[in-house]
Amino acid sequence: MPASAPGNSRIRAVLGGSAGNLVEWFDWYTYSACALYFAPIFFPAGDQTAQLLQTAAVFAVGFFARPVGAWMMGLYADRVGRKSALALSVAMMCGGSLVIAATPGAATIGVAAPVILLLARVFQGLSLGGEYGASATYMSEMAGRKHRGFWSSFQYVTLIGGQLTALGVLIVLQHSLNARDMSIWGWRIPFVIGAALAMVAYWLRRRLQESQSFVRADAAALPQGVRRLFLDYPREAWTVLGFTAGGSIIFYVYTTYMQKFLTNTAGFSKDQATEISALSLIAFMAAQPLFGWLSDRVGRKPLMLAAFGGGALITWPVMTGIAHTRSPWVAFSFIFAAMAVQSCYTSISAVVKAELFPAGIRALGVALPYALANAAFGGTAEYAALRFKTMGFEAGFYVYASALAAVSFVAALTLEEPSTHSRIVED
Repeated sequence: MPASAPGNSRIRAVLGGSAGNLVEWFDWYTYSACALYFAPIFFPAGDQTAQLLQTAAVFAVGFFARPVGAWMMGLYADRVGRKSALALSVAMMCGGSLVIAATPGAATIGVAAPVILLLARVFQGLSLGGEYGASATYMSEMAGRKHRGFWSSFQYVTLIGGQLTALGVLIVLQHSLNARDMSIWGWRIPFVIGAALAMVAYWLRRRLQESQSFVRADAAALPQGVRRLFLDYPREAWTVLGFTAGGSIIFYVYTTYMQKFLTNTAGFSKDQATEISALSLIAFMAAQPLFGWLSDRVGRKPLMLAAFGGGALITWPVMTGIAHTRSPWVAFSFIFAAMAVQSCYTSISAVVKAELFPAGIRALGVALPYALANAAFGGTAEYAALRFKTMGFEAGFYVYASALAAVSFVAALTLEEPSTHSRIVED
């Protein structure tokens, strides 16, 4: 697409790329949304907390595959193209969802059931590790300079949209099937839907335009790889690691873990927890373009500081307030207030990372540091929260999350304003 491409062409490219992103995250979050139902199928021993702890451990292992996927697919996207990497990642996610949908429970095949579940999540982790870097890079490159924050915010619109769609499918199933059918076989339906949608997304992504940033970069002539990333761009790589640490854990506290927290700690029913989570995610998703647009007006750095400073200050009171309320609306209000603060980061997460690196190493630079920090702190968020709970000191998790947000605040302080020092030179 030429630098002066019409607005409609740019919109089609950004929305076309983001549609596949939604499907990828739908498949990923379906695991978390349905965990309350399939945990006893794959891990029949122990009480509900013990079963959720084991499914959270598998969730975390899937995250640890993401840095490997980020490394592999980041190199692929920088050498072969963003479009090819996007198509490959969604095809891999499709395979993982089909395996989970078809795997019998522990009562049928014994220990092989959780082993297959684990391997499927590792495969999905490889896929998603590549997806984030490729989609964040592609959407930031395809957005114009003037509205780059606004258009790149749609990466998180579709990321949250994928989680929301997973919850929406679950809500429909909860109202269509009785509890017994949901626990026995109904939870498999979302995984089948995810695999089918991934096939459609693959077809769409094969028809995307390649970004001009990639076309113009002489990527083949550049010595690429992890060594070059951390030796030639150490400040940029460590900055991404720093603000992803707090950004990831706070995001997962209020999204994937919150559904369990509402049930397991606050005492809401499974249906109430799902509906509160869905409503808060709708509001969260709608906020992304607004904050992305704001970043085009006031800059990225002020929003980053607000997100992490706010996260460090409000996590304890918000989580404590949710734990002690019995009103769904009060719980929603607490969650959305925290999500609004977090939107200052999530809306511009993609573009801030992409603007730090030159085109020849941009996909790897966006993907790998993010995946490393996300695996260490985002993927383990549920496990850490449940471990603190089993130790009888649940509030310790609030302190842990607040401390990581403070670390990210410090990282954001060192950041030069990305919108005025952007390395994305194409308009």
